[in-house]
Amino acid sequence: MTSTTTHTARSTTGPVADQPMSSYIDTGRVAGLITQLLVELGEDPAREGLIGTPDRVAAWWKAFLSPSDAATATCFTESQLNGQLVIVGGMSVWALCEHHMLPMNLQVTVGYLPDGEVVGLSKFGRIAQHFAGRLQVQERFARQVAECLAEVIGREDVAVAVHGVHLCMSMRGVRMEEARTTTIHTGGRFATDSVLSQQFLTVSAGQRGVL
Repeated sequence: MTSTTTHTARSTTGPVADQPMSSYIDTGRVAGLITQLLVELGEDPAREGLIGTPDRVAAWWKAFLSPSDAATATCFTESQLNGQLVIVGGMSVWALCEHHMLPMNLQVTVGYLPDGEVVGLSKFGRIAQHFAGRLQVQERFARQVAECLAEVIGREDVAVAVHGVHLCMSMRGVRMEEARTTTIHTGGRFATDSVLSQQFLTVSAGQRGVL
């Protein structure tokens, strides 16, 4: 089950959008395009302050759109552990809205039910960073994180809550700086057990300081 509380309409995207951006980016060509953009905006790329800006912007694009691989998972055997609710929060990542190419800050909380083993904690942050490093929409991001974690643990007992601040709404359009978007993705027992789901939602909300 996926539920979203949002102030803005989002479009459904096709399978192409699920693929990561290419790690190869021609930074020289990107720098040239940034130079052209500055000219079209009425700026002088050769003036003091803008010298080197196109190269810096191109380097940033290459770094941002080449996230580290999230495939390697470290799991630790805990044979006596099963059914315990584990929630990891406080993860903050930046992505780019694919509709306006403006940043969005995503606060991520994930929950899962261990069954004989636990997932190394750094794995959750790596998964979030991996799927944030591309042109995104928040709803797809939440689903991708959930699906990746479900693959790691081998079960669908996963919940993901994402709380986003979108500059495409805060600094353009209606310019509502306090607007927030919350997306909840649940699977397995989180989707069928209302008590378990409520426990996750209560803890994730508390970690954001909204209780």
